[in-house]
Amino acid sequence: SSLTQITIPSSVTSIGGWAFSDCSSLTQITIPSSVTSIGHNPFSRCTQLGQICLNSDDSNFVSIDGVLFTKDLRWMMSYPNKRNPTSYTIPSSVTSIGDRAFSGCSSLTQIKIPSSVTSIRDYVFFGCSSLTQITIPSSVTSIGNNAFFDCSSLTQITIPSSVTSIGDFAFYNCSSLTQITIPSSVTSIGKYAFS
Repeated sequence: SSLTQITIPSSVTSIGGWAFSDCSSLTQITIPSSVTSIGHNPFSRCTQLGQICLNSDDSNFVSIDGVLFTKDLRWMMSYPNKRNPTSYTIPSSVTSIGDRAFSGCSSLTQIKIPSSVTSIRDYVFFGCSSLTQITIPSSVTSIGNNAFFDCSSLTQITIPSSVTSIGDFAFYNCSSLTQITIPSSVTSIGKYAFS
């Protein structure tokens, strides 16, 4: 938790999921272009991380305003916890938001998801405790496990009729949630989903 700086050498070709998770003093990191594989959000809950940098010649990934994507902008991989804006619009090219991509982003109050996204994956908005507003587009068919876990400021959410399943702990500890409508398209609600 006291680690402030990391230099990743060019011998590294792969970074595993959650590799630097909870490095709460890390403020910036540069991923070398030798890295061709990155697992689910390796910077999850790095609460002081303001941006993720890449070498300019990287052919696999791209960083836009410090947010990490695959080069084709179809997979959003990681949103830095300390990035300053309180609202964020996910680019319309994105079809998949990686597990834990926004995990621990406690300053974000609003997130806009494009209609190109078809599922809300596991832990995506885990611990986004200031999130008050989010619209799930009608393209989404499933809400994953722990997707909105501990989103304690979320007061209302509309689940579109395209959704067929709500995962375990999906809205666990959403203590400000006063209203929710579950459409008839939903065939399964996981354990502790609204606990």
